[in-house]
This record gives sequence, C-alpha cells and structure tokens, in this order.
Amino acid sequence: MDMKLEVVILPVADAVRAKGFYVERLGWRLDADFPINDGYRIVQVTPPGSEASVIFGEGLTAQAPGTLHGLQLTVTDITKAQEELTSRGVDVTGPFRDATGAFRHAGDAYRIPGPHPERASYGTFAAFTDPDGNEWFLQEVTQRAPGR
Repeated sequence: MDMKLEVVILPVADAVRAKGFYVERLGWRLDADFPINDGYRIVQVTPPGSEASVIFGEGLTAQAPGTLHGLQLTVTDITKAQEELTSRGVDVTGPFRDATGAFRHAGDAYRIPGPHPERASYGTFAAFTDPDGNEWFLQEVTQRAPGR
C-alpha cells in the first residue's frame, strides 16, 4: 500500500502573519483559507513543485508556535534557491555541510560553511526560519539515490 506524506501541521501564533510569509514572501501557492469560526481557521499552502502541503491557522495543534524544527525542502540548486529566497527578504543561513558528510546534525555545532566540496547530491544545506521560529532546511539534491 502506498503512503504519501500529504500535510504537515505548522504551529504558528498568527495565521495572518504566517499567510503573509508563506504566500506573499515565499511565493507558495494558497490552496485554502477557511475561517470556520472564532478560534478555528485552516490555511493550506504548498511549496512550488511539492505534492505535500503545509497547514496552519488557529485551533489546529496544541504544539507551541515556532517549535517545529527540521522541516526540509529539496532543491536542485542551493545557490539559486538561496538567492531567490534572499531576494524575497528571507534571511537564509548557508550554504553549509555537516562535518560527518551524512545528512545534518541538529543545531549548528557540526556545520562547515560552504557547499559540499564535490557538490555531492544530498550533501549541501541552507536554513531559514519563519516569523514564529519554525525552522526549515534546504537540501541540494542533484541526482536522486536509486529507488527515490
């Protein structure tokens, strides 16, 4: 049976501010904005090229705003992605790679500035946060591993 990640619930403090960041600043597609009633609002956005969406709003999660860390977006060119986000007013950290060469550690203790020396697929990252502090990573994937 296939199982596909469809939606990630993002904890935010202010749905209007979050909508402005994700739709107006990042340029993500607005799929839905349903203000159901006072204290319950559903906003769904989708990153360009993604099959999975992000939902935020009011009354959707007990998780504290800004506590989701490690969300990841895959890009084919980390330099171009960083340039585009920066041109949209987003503060992006990176590019960087992990000292181990495998994925990335939490925090920044093992970060080495600059892209992977061979620009190996899966080896270069950049990071940004939304206005609440939810942390997003970009990972450069130029050639997918077999079966992916």
